[in-house]
Amino acid sequence: MTNQYKNKSNPFFFLFSGLIVTSFAFLVYLLILKSVYGRYTTADLTPSIDGFKSLIFGTSPEIAILNSEYTHNMLPVKNNSLKENINTWKKFLDNLDQRYEILTDLDIERGDHFRYKLVVLPGSLSLSDREIIQLKKYLTNGGSIFATSGTASYSNNGKWRGWDFFSEVFGVRFAREISSEEKTKIHTLRGGLPLTSNIPTGFPLRVATWDKPIAVEVLDPRTTQLSFWYNYLLEEGLVREGIKQSAGIVYGNYGIGRFVWMGFEINSILGIEDDYIFFERLFNNSINWLTHGPIAYIRDWPQGFEAAAVISASITSNPSNIENLLTVLQNESIAGTFFIESFFARQNRILVKNISGFGEIAALVDVGYVDAVNGRANFLYDYQTQLANLNNSMQELEKITGKKINGVLPYFGLYDDNTIKSVIVSGFKYIITDSLTDRSVPKTIIRGEDRLMLITKTARDDYEIIRDNNLTLPEFQFFSYQEDIDRVLFERGLYMMKIHTDFQCRPENINVVRAVIRDLKRKKFWITTANEIQEWYKDKEYIEIRIQKRGNRRVEITVTNPGVNIINDLVVDIDLNEKAKRITIDTEIIGTKSAGFKHLDGSQFLFLQIDDLRPGESRTYYIDYDRVNDKPLG
Repeated sequence: MTNQYKNKSNPFFFLFSGLIVTSFAFLVYLLILKSVYGRYTTADLTPSIDGFKSLIFGTSPEIAILNSEYTHNMLPVKNNSLKENINTWKKFLDNLDQRYEILTDLDIERGDHFRYKLVVLPGSLSLSDREIIQLKKYLTNGGSIFATSGTASYSNNGKWRGWDFFSEVFGVRFAREISSEEKTKIHTLRGGLPLTSNIPTGFPLRVATWDKPIAVEVLDPRTTQLSFWYNYLLEEGLVREGIKQSAGIVYGNYGIGRFVWMGFEINSILGIEDDYIFFERLFNNSINWLTHGPIAYIRDWPQGFEAAAVISASITSNPSNIENLLTVLQNESIAGTFFIESFFARQNRILVKNISGFGEIAALVDVGYVDAVNGRANFLYDYQTQLANLNNSMQELEKITGKKINGVLPYFGLYDDNTIKSVIVSGFKYIITDSLTDRSVPKTIIRGEDRLMLITKTARDDYEIIRDNNLTLPEFQFFSYQEDIDRVLFERGLYMMKIHTDFQCRPENINVVRAVIRDLKRKKFWITTANEIQEWYKDKEYIEIRIQKRGNRRVEITVTNPGVNIINDLVVDIDLNEKAKRITIDTEIIGTKSAGFKHLDGSQFLFLQIDDLRPGESRTYYIDYDRVNDKPLG
C-alpha cells in the first residue's frame, strides 16, 4: 500500500507548478509588450469588438474624401475638374499606403463622417447648411479636415454664400484671387514648421493659376500661416503687408480638431522635379499632422535662433571706408565676411592682414563680365581661364593672410557649370552668387564625390538701395533693409547683407549697418560668417531621420549619419502630435550612447540632443510617455 501511494502524482504540486509557469509566461509576455510598445494600460490589453473586427476584416479606413455632387452641379457642363482633383487625392494617398473611402454630401449631412480621423474636402465650393453644421461639430469633437480653395463659399443650390464658414473655421480673411494672367505663380514656403519638415526653407512652389487660387490673411492666433504668394521682386507695396495679406496655406485648430487649408488644388502643382518632390513631402507631413502622427526634423539653425545672417563687404573703390565697418563690427562683437580681389591684396597687404582679424577673408574673382552695352549679356570665360583665376586668387590671399580661404564671390555674381567645376577643383568650400534660387537657405551642389555649398542672394544690397533707388537718407535705407530682414525671418532663412566700400561703408551711411545688426540681434538671428554657415550646413544636410509610432505611448526614432564627420550638438525637433508628460528615453541596443532631451510637461514638443554621432553610425531611441489625459499607469 505504501509503495502504491509513492507512485501516485500529487495534483497540488502540478497545479502549483502550472501557476508558476503561467505567471512566468505572462510576465515574459508583458516584458515583450513593453519592449515593443512601451508603456501600456490594462485597457490596452483587454480584447475589444473593434480589435476582433480589425483582426478578421483588417483595419478600417481612417480617411474619407468628399465627392461633392453639389459642387459638381455648379460647374460648367462636361467640366471634369472635380473628378480629376479627387483622382489626384487618391494617387497621393495611395502613395502613402493610406486607406480611404469616398463620401457623398448626403453622408456628411447625416453624420457618417464622424467615424473617420480625417475628412478631405477637395475643391468643395458648394456645401449645404446641414453639411456645414456637421463639419463644425466634427472639428469641435476632435476630427481633422484637409480642405482646398473656397470651401463652402456657395450653398448647395449654387448660390453665393460668402466667406462666413471659411473665416470662422480657418481663422482667416479672404484677401484676393490670384490673377490667371500669369500661367503660374510662385508660392513661397516657410521653414522650421512641422508641416514643412525636410523641405528647403523659402522654397518657391510653382502653382498653376487656371483655378484662380486664393490668398488670405490670418486673423486668429489659433491659425498659422505656412506660405505666401507675394513676390517682393516683382510686386509693389510694403513687403510686410504683402506677405501678411497673401497666405496660401494655413493650418491650425478649431475646437479640439485640426485643419489644413490650401488656397489651390493639389493637381495645380507645376514646374521642375523638385516642385513635385517637395510638394509631396508637404502633403505627407500634412496628412501625418492631421492624423496625429509624430514628425521629426532638424532646424535650419542652432537652437535659440529663428534665422541666420551674414554681414559681408566687398572692397571696391574707396577702400579706406572699410575701417568704418570694422569699427562697427568690433563694437557689436560681430565677425564679418570680406570679399577681396587678389590684385588689391597685393597692393594693400597690411590693410588686408588687419581686416582678416575681424572675420574671414573670401576671394573676389573675375570669371567673366557683363556687356552692359549689348543688353547686359553675360560672357563667362572658359574653364581653364576660370580655374587659373580662382587658383591664383586663393594662393595670393592665403599667402598674405596666413589663413585658409574657403569662399569665393565671382564678379557680378555670375557663374556657370565651368565656374562650379573650377571652384571645386580649386578647393573652395562655398560660392556666393547674386542668382536667386529655389530657397532662402544654402544649397549643396554635388559633383561625384565632391560637394560645394551655394549661398545665394536673399535680400537687396546697397547697390540697389542706395545707388539704384537713390535712398540717401539713413532712415529710408534702414527701412528697406528691415523689410528684407522681416521677410527672411518669416521664412526662417539666411539674410545676406551685401555691402560695398563705395556706398554703405561711407561715413554718412555706416550707422545704418549698426542699426541693422542690432535689429538682427533683437529678432534672434544667428549672425556669423559665410564659412560658419557652410560648416553648419555641411553636417546638417547629411543627417537622415526616420520616426514612427509604436503603440499608444511610444515613438521610435532612428538618427543616421551617412557623412564623413563626427556630428555634435545635433538637436532634433520632435512633434509628438499629442500632449505628453513623464517622458523617458531608452535605446534599442544596450551600449548605444544616450541622448539628452528637453520637454515641458504637458507639451507635445520634444527636443532630442545628440552628440558624438560618428560617420556611418545609426542610433535608435524609444521615447515613452504618458498622454496628458491618461490616468496614471500602474
